[in-house]
Amino acid sequence: MFALPGKLNFVLPAIKPTRRGFLLGAAAVAGGFSVGFRPDPASAQSADAQASPFGAYVTITGDDQVTVISSQFDMGQGSYNGLATLVAEELGARWDQIDVVGGAGNPALYGNLAWGGAAQGSGGSTSMFSSWDRYRTAGAAARLMLVAAAAEAWDVPAEEITVADGMLSHATAGAARFGEMAARAAEMPIPSEIALKEPGEWTMIGNPDLRRYDSAAKTNGTHDFTIDVKLPGMLTAVMIHPPKFGATVKSFDAEAAKAMPGVVDVVETPRGLAVIGEHMWAAMKGREAVTADWDESAAETRGSEEILAEYRALIAEPPAAIARQEGDSAGAIAGAAKVIAAEYEFPYLAHAALEPLNAVARMGEDGVVEVWGGHQVPDLYQFIASQVAETTPDKVRLHVMKTGGGFGRRAVADADIVVEAVAAARAIGWRAPVKVQWTRDNDMRGGRYRPAYAHAIRAGLDDAGNITGWEHHIVGQSIVAGGPFEGLIQNGVDPTSVEGASHLPYALPNQTVGLTTANVGVPVLWWRSVGSTHTAFAVETFLDELAEAAGKDPLEFRLALLGNAPRHAAVLRLAAEKAGWGTPPPEGRVRGLALAESFSSYVAQVAEISVDGGNVRVHKVVCAVDCGIAVNPDNIRAQMEGGIGFGLGAIMAEELTLVGGEVQDTNYDTYTPLRIDAMPEIEVHIVASGEPPTGVGEPGVPPIGPAVANAIYAATGKRVRRLPIEKALRA
Repeated sequence: MFALPGKLNFVLPAIKPTRRGFLLGAAAVAGGFSVGFRPDPASAQSADAQASPFGAYVTITGDDQVTVISSQFDMGQGSYNGLATLVAEELGARWDQIDVVGGAGNPALYGNLAWGGAAQGSGGSTSMFSSWDRYRTAGAAARLMLVAAAAEAWDVPAEEITVADGMLSHATAGAARFGEMAARAAEMPIPSEIALKEPGEWTMIGNPDLRRYDSAAKTNGTHDFTIDVKLPGMLTAVMIHPPKFGATVKSFDAEAAKAMPGVVDVVETPRGLAVIGEHMWAAMKGREAVTADWDESAAETRGSEEILAEYRALIAEPPAAIARQEGDSAGAIAGAAKVIAAEYEFPYLAHAALEPLNAVARMGEDGVVEVWGGHQVPDLYQFIASQVAETTPDKVRLHVMKTGGGFGRRAVADADIVVEAVAAARAIGWRAPVKVQWTRDNDMRGGRYRPAYAHAIRAGLDDAGNITGWEHHIVGQSIVAGGPFEGLIQNGVDPTSVEGASHLPYALPNQTVGLTTANVGVPVLWWRSVGSTHTAFAVETFLDELAEAAGKDPLEFRLALLGNAPRHAAVLRLAAEKAGWGTPPPEGRVRGLALAESFSSYVAQVAEISVDGGNVRVHKVVCAVDCGIAVNPDNIRAQMEGGIGFGLGAIMAEELTLVGGEVQDTNYDTYTPLRIDAMPEIEVHIVASGEPPTGVGEPGVPPIGPAVANAIYAATGKRVRRLPIEKALRA
């Protein structure tokens, strides 16, 4: 049996990234050099050492290859592409000589600056915010060192050398490729002053025609994911998890399975049983022959409806904790000319990424445990893997793989899939590498969902239609309670439950936002755009109700409340203008709009829909986004489009259903993400900005739900207050 490590507690404060205090360094690698933080003398790389992700941000080798070692995890959102752009811009590299690999194992080097630099991790759309200064600085430092090397080799002043397209050039001395000067550059002193390019000098940052560096690999099948990892002698394991959350293995019989061809073993892990085979098919067939008895004494046995029934009772009571309190909301509402109230319900949602969870583990002859996987929180996984392997963290090396989708699912506090892979490999005495590959059934029923929530909002209006008071009560599970991020909870408030509701940009006098956290045994986790997935829907649909009660246009009603929020107002105006708000839509169609800020990016959307009976068709979505400096405009558009499709599928049809504590949805036949024929036309407009870049992987999701729901009301007169929409319209 294995025991998981105890609780880890550290608070991750938000800070503004800065170049001040960077301790840049350089080291020689085979035929080239790397730039990153200054390495410790005891671990400095020798001239014949291999390039290491433990000591650099940028490596340039003699064959002209420029490798960016990413502190951020890429699950399709384009963070690798963004970091490649930052480095290539300052370095002066050709786009086709850039590659990006994941780094891990050094929090001082790779700690997320948006989290205070305390730990490495990707989440909250912080990749560009955290990387903006340090990766540009690394690229600029490498360029200056290459120039210094060329100046020395050619005996010319450094300021006469130009750098572009991977070449160093001088009017009389000639030209050289980066690779030709890389080894000499490693001997140059680290620049003490590093001036970054001015925006007017940028050719890659902000270039709308720059396509992703990895597009070809993703389309021709050469892009490797964890599912593609093949090691000599590798075995494959599939999991048998308890059918109810919180249950544990009581006993199991695997004799029939182990007698089957290709089945190597059946072992217990901290999270269930691993059936290990010579290949995937053998393991899956062996799984069918295993019988297990589960101890369900501590298991969650309620279904979705029973959990929501508890939430309905709790929402009628006063909140257990207060997230925001301004003025006297109860008194203001009691004295209002009109009082409007609404209640909302949101189901559990699965992440349902295309690539199910997986990881590969092995121990080498040197005793180092290697783990391949989608390591979204590497430091935490490294520590937990060391505990399972009964070794120390420095004896665990993570290979950070690119991942076929994540949406938050791979940032889990107990490192579930990593634990299973390491535990399975250890259980067979480390005699072979083991890949644990979840099936779609495992992935859907294996836990970690967007929590279910209930909301109650009421507000008062005066005779002129102005809001006099606002009360918002949210009931649901905490994502961070009991885990390493529990320190985020302050005064009983989990900020991930109330974000998007507790800091509204609207000028609302006499405002109260409360939270009641329920005790439910269903494992929950952040899901693309986290709290704003439900808070934005409740807030933005309720604002439309208030606008109607006030006799005002929904756009003008919002803009009147955004006098102190210019960036919110700007995206809202832009989306409305581009969508033709206030002009007649095409025959048979109606429009709805919504606004949401998440992770410091501002997004407004206008949805154009039609309703035929109970069938809703979203024809077009106009989206405006302000994410600060647009590092990769093409990628920003892609992420807005992807976020809209992701969010649209969720609000229209997705619902994870539990009966008697067991998940009923096992595949895409009953849990139905958006189908391609339902994808609307999408028009994305990016606000020009000089502010530091913020994220785009998540903020496109929140506004689409309320924009569509508001349009549905315009078409049908029916308010949608329980998701998914298709189910609500049938009720």
